[in-house]
Amino acid sequence: MSCVSDIRILMTTDTVGGVWTYSCGLASHLSRSGADVELVTMGPRARADQRAMLHGSRVRLIETDLALEWQDPEGQNVSDAQRVLAGLETKFRPDLVHLNSFREASFGWRAPTVLAAHSCVNSWARACQDTAWLEQPRWRRYTERVAAALDDAQAWVCPSRSFHSEIAEIYRPRSPGAVIWNGIAPGGPGGRKQNLIMAAGRLWDRAKNIEALAAAAPALPWPVQVAGPADASPSTAVSWLGQLPREVMRARLQHAGIFVSPALYEPFGLCILEAAAAGCALVLSDIPTFRELWSGAALFVDLADSEALHRMLVHLCTDERERTRLQRAAYEHSLTYSLTRMTSAYLSLYEGLLTSRGANAPDGPIEVRA
Repeated sequence: MSCVSDIRILMTTDTVGGVWTYSCGLASHLSRSGADVELVTMGPRARADQRAMLHGSRVRLIETDLALEWQDPEGQNVSDAQRVLAGLETKFRPDLVHLNSFREASFGWRAPTVLAAHSCVNSWARACQDTAWLEQPRWRRYTERVAAALDDAQAWVCPSRSFHSEIAEIYRPRSPGAVIWNGIAPGGPGGRKQNLIMAAGRLWDRAKNIEALAAAAPALPWPVQVAGPADASPSTAVSWLGQLPREVMRARLQHAGIFVSPALYEPFGLCILEAAAAGCALVLSDIPTFRELWSGAALFVDLADSEALHRMLVHLCTDERERTRLQRAAYEHSLTYSLTRMTSAYLSLYEGLLTSRGANAPDGPIEVRA
């Protein structure tokens, strides 16, 4: 091959959360760089609006109906997954396999594997302070599979230093891993902002902590809207928008003045990046990931103080100068997390695997920079 960008890549993905946005952006950008990419879904099939994110690219989408690993902690679907994915490797003959979940790294691939760790059940449970159920045999088996996958992959990657530290502490992988920040395509900071507070998150996901925003919403000067699947709004002070197509969500962010994430756990937070790129002022929970990624470009709130979020939002709604400053700061800082930079970093990692397989591993975590 003439250069690493000419490689054939088999990439797995899922459609449930930000992994889809990440993998569509990366796969499309890799294909524009000359790579031949086959994108394979695990779990629910992509919606029509999700498939539209691949329009105009040369990425080939293959949907499998295989279970997501966190939905199958006992591993009942593992043999089916091994069979299906082995067949795809035989047919496609990739130079490299990029996995966006853990267990598939232990499937005995012929090609070298890169494992991108986007979240895990154990780190989620620790952040939510709800770990007792992890002692069940099926979840101990899940933990064993994740640890084995990190050891079996030729390289593993996290989207933030904070999450890298969590993975290293929980699973003690043999290799040091790499840190590559996620990125998105640049966009304008939006048009005229409206007096509107936006948030996003699955109500059933305790880590998103949408209940904290619902508790803070009564008597705020501005309306609060939350995008994400839910059976019902958790508060009459919050308008629940349901699952929004990507383009609709982007349009709403263009007009929102403030974006809030009270998350207890977030390995990166692509929706926050998209809100910043749309010029929203950011109000974020004071967790290590958000401090790492958004220091100087957001307000941070201690969620142990139940009234703090309400007070901060009242202040930001009524202080136009501060709000405008934060909107500009968020937008300018969002440019740090570009799709071009992320893709270049992954291409550098791929090249290292393909040109120096078997070389001695470094003795500390790598931060891959474009």
